[in-house]
Amino acid sequence: MSVRQLILVRHAKSSWDDIDLEDHDRPLNKRGERNAPAMGERLKTLGMCPDVVFTSSAVRAATTAQIICGKLDFPAEEVIRKDDLYLADVPQWLEIIRELDDAWKIVMAFGHNPGLTELVAGVWRLPILNVPTCGAVILTFDGGTWKKAALDKPVTATFDYPKNKSALPEVLR
Repeated sequence: MSVRQLILVRHAKSSWDDIDLEDHDRPLNKRGERNAPAMGERLKTLGMCPDVVFTSSAVRAATTAQIICGKLDFPAEEVIRKDDLYLADVPQWLEIIRELDDAWKIVMAFGHNPGLTELVAGVWRLPILNVPTCGAVILTFDGGTWKKAALDKPVTATFDYPKNKSALPEVLR
């Protein structure tokens, strides 16, 4: 059996400066521009090295993915934008996870709330009330396929976010 790892990241803080801008097109604000590289460094310190990276097509999510992947030395041109990750709900997330190629052992995906929080709290029963902006949930599944992992309880689960004062992520499982 091989271990599978799923790294779920909520986009960094976005700007509301231009109220006429469509939600999908909102860029990062100054805090988001600070938090994304810092979280990228934290994930790099943890040894995160994804085989594939997916992101919502929203500007704030795609920008967060680009910044964090830059810190992880993951090629920006290989980040895959998926329209169905934009504001994805739990059924959409589960479908995406079930359809992942089993050749990929470490998958990173960037998305939005409330779907991310509902996924980790509802499906995997993790004690997370809110995945904050630029928060990352790192799940490890023992063997099987992505189809099986989508509904299995993770063997380990950690949670990190910009306001975490510890040098290490919170251990949830």
